[in-house]
Amino acid sequence: MEAGYEPELAYFECLHEMKLIVDLIFQGGFKYMRYSVSDTAEYGDYTRGPRVIDEHVRENMRGILRDIQDGSFAREWMAENDEGRKRFLQLREDGSEHQIEEVGRELRRMMPWMNPVE
Repeated sequence: MEAGYEPELAYFECLHEMKLIVDLIFQGGFKYMRYSVSDTAEYGDYTRGPRVIDEHVRENMRGILRDIQDGSFAREWMAENDEGRKRFLQLREDGSEHQIEEVGRELRRMMPWMNPVE
């Protein structure tokens, strides 16, 4: 949206297209997904994907995995629960009030075949 796209278009491009891509990968792997999308999208995958999932992203993911493996995430989560979940509940509330949730709710109401959950 920062680039001037309408919220509804951004929602579809970021969420519905992502689901389509993930479903295709799940069904038949990356080769099948690339076969199923347009040549333009396939080219973008090869040339732009590495700019999104770069070494910085990989290192962040490694750090999260270390947090899980060394127990620090579990300790943090247990402490959050012991302290009444204040941060967790605030994060939940902030997430539910995000503009993407509002836009998504409006759009899903127009798609009754999806059996939207609100």
